[in-house]
Amino acid sequence: MKIAVLDDYLNVARGLADWGGLAEAEVVFFDAPLPADDAARAKALAGFDVIVAMRERTPFDAGLLSRLPALRLLVTTGLRNNAIDMAACRAQDVVVSGAPGHPDSAGATAELTWALILALFKNVPAEAANMRAGLWQTAIPASVAGKRLGLVGLGNLGQRVARVGQAFGMDVVAWSPNLTDARAAQAGVQRVDKQALFTSSDVVSLHLVLSERTAGVVDAEALAAMKPSAYLVNTARAGLADHDALVRALTGRLIAGAGLDVYPQEPLAADDPLRRLDNVVLTPHLGYVTPSNFVAFYGNAVAAIAAWRRGEPIHVLNAA
Repeated sequence: MKIAVLDDYLNVARGLADWGGLAEAEVVFFDAPLPADDAARAKALAGFDVIVAMRERTPFDAGLLSRLPALRLLVTTGLRNNAIDMAACRAQDVVVSGAPGHPDSAGATAELTWALILALFKNVPAEAANMRAGLWQTAIPASVAGKRLGLVGLGNLGQRVARVGQAFGMDVVAWSPNLTDARAAQAGVQRVDKQALFTSSDVVSLHLVLSERTAGVVDAEALAAMKPSAYLVNTARAGLADHDALVRALTGRLIAGAGLDVYPQEPLAADDPLRRLDNVVLTPHLGYVTPSNFVAFYGNAVAAIAAWRRGEPIHVLNAA
């Protein structure tokens, strides 16, 4: 049996799980992104019976799957992966199993959200660079107290972010396509409509699941409605925002800046325009990256492979 472990950028997968316990298995670890086109990706993955995918870093659509006739099991870290065509996997008799993360890391994305918000308000990247350059106090940082935090999405992560904002003395409002006044009230948050959220918030933070309904929810119109002094933070999914419109808004200083952890193409290209802007704080999709999560991801991936070999697959995500 041949197993491919994808997107192991940090070269840690080998040491975080007992791959040797999978008898008579050849395990290959990929520490660089696969080629962009399906033909080259299929060539790189040819002959693998099992593929372990890191979250949604590598998409598996029907076209790519059709080029992988040997594939029988696709394991994804986490229990949701919108980058895998589940129907195509069923049609090709490929089992898709999830590998859960660690419960202690459930709030990691909310923590990163606040790291980005505070970095923007306190001008941390520029001041840190200026300190290394020998300078001292080059700008007056803003306070978040008394400012309005607008949450697009008020699920588990949105509520975690809301509680921190409330502790900082912020006015927290929320909107999502399905949010009700009652659910917002349970979280101690005021529900407003989309227009009100974007026009009145000092920072807008995205916490929706990406779907056909939510794709592009932050469009050019929403960005144009924001205050020139406001920030946008996205630690959810890049597809929630119109990337080109966001780059135009940042380049034209239509908004004050953005904190981003997710991108349309990952890893972000070295020459991407975002890397040249001085009003963004960029992190390399770190929202779910914690030691405990990675130990759980890879340990549960090995468990999923072992269960599948026994004919008893676990955490199946594409059951009929």
